[in-house]
Order: sequence, then C-alpha cells, then structure tokens
Amino acid sequence: MGKVAVGAAVVCAAAVCAAAALVVRHRMKSSGKWTLAQSILKDFEEKCGTPISKLKQVADAMTVEMHAGLASEGGSKLKMIISYVDNLPTGDEKGLYYALDLGGTNFRVLRVHLGGKEHSVIKHEFKEVSIPPPLMTGSSDALFDYIASALAKFVATESEGLHFSPDRQRELGFTFSFPVRQTSISSGTLIKWTKGFSIDDTVGQDVVGELTKAMERIGLDMRVTALVNDTIGTLARGRYNNPDVVAAVILGTGTNAAYVERAHAIPKWHGLLPKSGDMVINMEWGNFRSSHLPITEYDQALDAVSLNPGEQIFEKLFLVCIWEKLYVEFCARWLKKLHFLVILFQQN
Repeated sequence: MGKVAVGAAVVCAAAVCAAAALVVRHRMKSSGKWTLAQSILKDFEEKCGTPISKLKQVADAMTVEMHAGLASEGGSKLKMIISYVDNLPTGDEKGLYYALDLGGTNFRVLRVHLGGKEHSVIKHEFKEVSIPPPLMTGSSDALFDYIASALAKFVATESEGLHFSPDRQRELGFTFSFPVRQTSISSGTLIKWTKGFSIDDTVGQDVVGELTKAMERIGLDMRVTALVNDTIGTLARGRYNNPDVVAAVILGTGTNAAYVERAHAIPKWHGLLPKSGDMVINMEWGNFRSSHLPITEYDQALDAVSLNPGEQIFEKLFLVCIWEKLYVEFCARWLKKLHFLVILFQQN
C-alpha cells in the first residue's frame, strides 16, 4: 500500500467514523445510551489531545535530554551527534559540484552549478536510481560498485561547457541517512543498517572509504568532501537561501532534527574550538521518550507490532501512517470501538 493510498484510507476511515458518530448521535439522543457513546469519543479525544501546556512539558523534557546528550556519549535518549560541520553555505559559493543521496531503496545522484549571490543555482540536474532488492542484503562491494557505476554514468552526461580541467578533481557531497559514528567531516563508520538493508560486512566500516574504493575500481576520479545525513543536508540548503536559518526538521519515512550549537556549549567536544565558534548537531530525536508524550493505547499497540518495539517512540507518534501493518492495527482497534457504538444504535 503506497503512501497516497494509506493517506486516502486514513482520510476515508476518519470520515466514516465521523459520519457514523453523527448518525449514532442523531438516533440515540432520546436514550441514555448516548451518554456512554459520547464518553467513549470524549476519552479518545482527550488521549490524543496536545494542549499548549502539554507541548510545553514535552519541550522542557526534550531540552533536558539535549543538555544530557551534549554532555556525554550515551548520557541521553538523544544521541546529539557532533557532525564536524562548523560552517554552512553563505550563498557566495560558485562552481560545479556533485552529490549522492543514499537513504532508502532509491538513491539520487545530483549535479549543481552554483553562481554565487547574483545567480544562485544556475543549473540543477539529478537522476534517481532504484536499488535491486538483492543488493540490499548482499555484500558491501556489490552495493557500492552499483552506486559508483550509476554515479559514473551520470558524470559522463556533463555538458561540454562544464567539463572539469584534467588537474581538478570533482568534489562529491555524500548524504548517507543511516546511523553512523562520525569521525571527521568526510568519514564515519556505519553503526547499523535500517530501512530494509542488511549487509553485515559494511557495519563498522567507513562508508566514505567503501564508496571511494568502489569509485577507484571503475576509474572515477572523485573525492568525497563531506559526509552528512539528510537532516544536515536540509539545514545546509536552507542556510544557502537564508542566513537566519539555524535548524532543520525531517518528516518522511523517519523524523529527525539538526541545529547550529555554540561549540563551547558542547562538553563532550574535546577538539579545538572551530574558528566559526559553531557546530552543527544531529539530534537523532526519533528515539526521544518522555512521560509527558501523549502516548495512547493505539500508540502502544502500533509499537508492539513494529520491527523495533520500545524504540523510536517519538518517531512513531509522527509517522504511524507510513507502515501499512501499523495502520491496519490502528484501524482494527478503532473499528472495535465503532462497532460497539453501532451495536448500541441497533439495540436502540
């Protein structure tokens, strides 16, 4: 079931529930049974409610976890990962650059020609490539060879006026949206695969190194200059257009946030303070959990049938409609309550 279909189904289910509730109310006003039906609906509404006071409690709880995560590794539900990105785009950048975006069953290769303040983005081209399912569970070499081959084919489509001089190496930004332990601006070891990938020999390896070796095997002369996740990439794109942008949020097949922190406010940072004084933090806030979150019996049921029960609770509150089986579980539980209302209607 695609996202559009799931979304449509959710809307339809909500409409049916609302219509049924109105019919029941209309037919049952004359009986005392309406009080019980109204109580069920009221209870559901209250459990799902997020008044300003509740949101303030959630925000305060997250702030506490943020400080703990900045203080030490493993000290918080929020990883608060140091990205090693201490400078963001200014809009003055010029030249031809490439990017690789790997974060799911498809990946994108991009080429962008930047013209500075006056011309901004002169030209932007990209190609999306599907990853064959066997490569998602095969070997590291097989996956990165496939990616490097697609990248090389894309590079070969450069227009005549954009060809690089022989003495200049192409630069590549690598957006890798899987958990990594960042070791520098252009390196990071894979902690674990997610999103259907399971390639054991990549875990613990530098993903930039794996990609670089694959490019070398096919003679593609390109250097990875930055390794970031999609959230930091979104932050960089926002800053390129607006110098006041200091944070970015992703809401898709996952959710995350990144923001600009003052480097001196990061106790676990032991390196030299960057000249900019800033450091971009990858929060990994999907795993946030607090007693103040409005977690209902439906959220608990959805979590129980997920692939990772007890984990990524905050993320699941946002994104339950993404997973088909979770959506089905939600509908089943809600329809049981709706069925009860219908029985009351029939008895009346």
